[in-house]
Amino acid sequence: MDLLEGLATTRAIRRYADTPVTDEELATVLWSATRAPSGSNRQPFRFVVLRNGPRAAAARAALGRAAARMWAGKQASDGYATGSGADPDSPKARMARTMQEYADRFAEAPVIVLACLIRYRDANPYEGSSVYPACQNLLLAAHALGLGGVLTQIQLMVEPELREILAIPEGVALHATITLGRPAGHHGPVRRRPVDELVYQDGWEQPAPWAVDPPGTRWTAAGPPGPAPELRSPPR
Repeated sequence: MDLLEGLATTRAIRRYADTPVTDEELATVLWSATRAPSGSNRQPFRFVVLRNGPRAAAARAALGRAAARMWAGKQASDGYATGSGADPDSPKARMARTMQEYADRFAEAPVIVLACLIRYRDANPYEGSSVYPACQNLLLAAHALGLGGVLTQIQLMVEPELREILAIPEGVALHATITLGRPAGHHGPVRRRPVDELVYQDGWEQPAPWAVDPPGTRWTAAGPPGPAPELRSPPR
C-alpha cells in the first residue's frame, strides 16, 4: 500500500476483532506517530497507552461510561431514530447500529490511546496543531499494519477522573482518545463529498477548475450542503 492509497482508504474503524495488538505493532504505530511535525519541533505530544493494567482498567471503565452518555445524547439530539433512521436498511440506521456497538464496547477496545500535549505556554486555540498530525500518523500507520482506529474526544467528559487515575499533571492537555485494534470489517475506499465542493480558488466558494476527483471516486451525501449550483465546477 503506497502513501496515497493509504490516505484514500483510511477510514474510522469502530468494530474490532478479539485478536490482540502485539507489542511490535504498537511500537511501530507509536514510533510513526512520534515522527509527526509540531510547532518549533518541540514535540510536546505524549501518548498514554491503555492496555491491561489496573490503572488502565479504571480508565477504560470511565471512558466506557462517557461513551455511553455521549451516544445517548447524540442519538437523541441528531434524531437517529427518526426520518430515514426508521428504515433499518438506511445508511442512517446502519450508522446508528455501528455507533451503538462502539459505545457499548468502547471500554473493551484492544488498545486505547490518550493523545496528550505538554503545554509550554497558556492554553490557546491552535495548540492542537502540535498533536493532531501525530494522531493522523498513528491512524495511517495502524492501517498499514492491518489495524484500524478512530479519533474521539470522549476524554473531555471524564477528564478530572482520568487525570486522577493516571496521575496526569495539570500542565498536560488531553486532546484526543483513540481506540485501536484489528478491524472486524475493513478499511476504505472512503466516500466523501466531491472535491470541487470542498476546495476553492482565490475566494470563498469560487470554483477551482483543477479540483477534480480521480476516475472511479464514489461520493457521499453526508456532511454540509455544497455551494450553489452556479458556483459548482462543470459536471464530470
